[in-house]
Amino acid sequence: MSRLPRTLLYLVFAVILLSRSFPVGESAIGVNWGTISFHRLKPSTVVDLLKDNMITKVKLFDADPDALAALVGSGIEVMVGIPNEMLAALSSSTDASDLWVRQNVSRYVFKGGADIRKWLFFLLILDLGLHFGVDFEWIDMDTCKAVLCKVIHKEVKLSVIELGSLPNVALLYFMVPMNKDRILQTFLTRYSLIPYNDRYVAVGNEPFLTSYSGQFQSLVVPALLNLQQSLVKANLAGYVKLVVPCNADAYESSLPSQGAFRPELTQIMTQLVSFLNSNGSPFVVNIYPFLSLYGNSDFPQDYAFFEGSSHPVTDGSNVYYNAFDGNFDTLVSALNKLGYGQMPIVIGEVGWPTDGAIGANLTAARFFNQGLINHVLSNKGTPLRPGFPPMDIYLFSLLDEGAKSVLPGNFERHWGIFSFDGQAKYALNLGLGNRLLKNAKNIEYLPSRWCVADPFKDLTNVANHMRIACSVADCTTLDYGGSCNGIGANGNISYAFNSYYQLQMQNAQSCDFDGLGMVTFLDPSVGDCRFLVGVTDHKKSLAFRPTHRRTTIWISILWWIWFFQML
Repeated sequence: MSRLPRTLLYLVFAVILLSRSFPVGESAIGVNWGTISFHRLKPSTVVDLLKDNMITKVKLFDADPDALAALVGSGIEVMVGIPNEMLAALSSSTDASDLWVRQNVSRYVFKGGADIRKWLFFLLILDLGLHFGVDFEWIDMDTCKAVLCKVIHKEVKLSVIELGSLPNVALLYFMVPMNKDRILQTFLTRYSLIPYNDRYVAVGNEPFLTSYSGQFQSLVVPALLNLQQSLVKANLAGYVKLVVPCNADAYESSLPSQGAFRPELTQIMTQLVSFLNSNGSPFVVNIYPFLSLYGNSDFPQDYAFFEGSSHPVTDGSNVYYNAFDGNFDTLVSALNKLGYGQMPIVIGEVGWPTDGAIGANLTAARFFNQGLINHVLSNKGTPLRPGFPPMDIYLFSLLDEGAKSVLPGNFERHWGIFSFDGQAKYALNLGLGNRLLKNAKNIEYLPSRWCVADPFKDLTNVANHMRIACSVADCTTLDYGGSCNGIGANGNISYAFNSYYQLQMQNAQSCDFDGLGMVTFLDPSVGDCRFLVGVTDHKKSLAFRPTHRRTTIWISILWWIWFFQML
């Protein structure tokens, strides 16, 4: 019997994603990265912090160019936000949506400037019928043609994917039984040529919040439609998904099984979930058991956590032992009433603050967040979705934000699992074996010195100085329930002085306060009350930073050969 009278060559294109941090179909723990801070770390330092802690998903509240630039090539999945204030322009103008997509999505598609005006080609190496080993590199058109003439068998047909938004760029690949869009998507995401893996854009942030009194309600769907059209124009609609993070007050019910969206939102929510479903996007919701406890003195405290409750909620045959599951299933019921009961759900924000209010402390925050992580990663699910936990959860938040508005409460500046300088506040396991949080490295602190009240001066008239200092700097830990509330009158004065002094980058005049302040080199921190030392201005350290860098791309591509023997 003659072997291989005719060789039928099937080249199968299969890219192996080397980033093991993105298991498909499993819940993952992400974080919200807010930047409303007096003492901002370098974005590169924050990205290193994420990577060191194996955090693979991050949510941004706006398209901060420094943050996005630092994330490119990191392998971290990004949900980038569009502030509510931009919805009016985006909903009324496709030019505005086109511009936003160009500036905040398309510009991150490829790295390296002129390097994108090349062709990608694969150098074929035959291994005697067992498999093909493949390597590749960026080369110019002439070299590509010359090499192809030498190494590509004339019977192998070639095709080119044109990238519409970048007409001078093409991906050359062998004709294989694989969808063209899937090939391009795999190529872009594998090499972090866009900073998005599942690539979400969050359109607005809790735009249906009752406190907004309907200000943004009518803008959301038109903005979504314009942005979707802009993504289509940029050939990115298959790779970038639009979502709308909603507050849990968008739906209501006394029992989870009776959940429904607020009556005035029914029509808008029907349009929204239809859009999400059509485009393969999840429903994103923010759930805060802490706020339920904070705003209601009758709320059972143990029901806010995950260790069982002496006040469970019975809903027919289902029993709820924690507020998170009850809230989640209320949303499931609301979606079901619109005909989308199986829609995937992502938790966009959830967490517990560590300061600024009664019940906001390190112990409670650790207890809640660890219980939440264990609960979600157990894959137990909820009574209405047993075995199906949320797709992902994004802890709120990564870092403290000392410049946030305190209108909701002083706790708003203390949600971070890390302090402003990237130091872990408490031991937390993100579901990575026995790993606990790792601190940020190479933080550039200001010198170790503090501004305090001069103990030898009459402080009778210090009130106005304190008021001015705290109107600019963060003094929320001094208030009732805060970690510095019990350090005494002189301690309060010193804390206010030092907060202002650090904010002014330790300028000598900023510790004067009409002669009432003095600089000390002895740390005045007391117990849990930490007198901070600021960090250097990251913007100065980023000045004139090179925007291009050489990147070595490594890939493994499996090629299988099937030989069929003709009789």
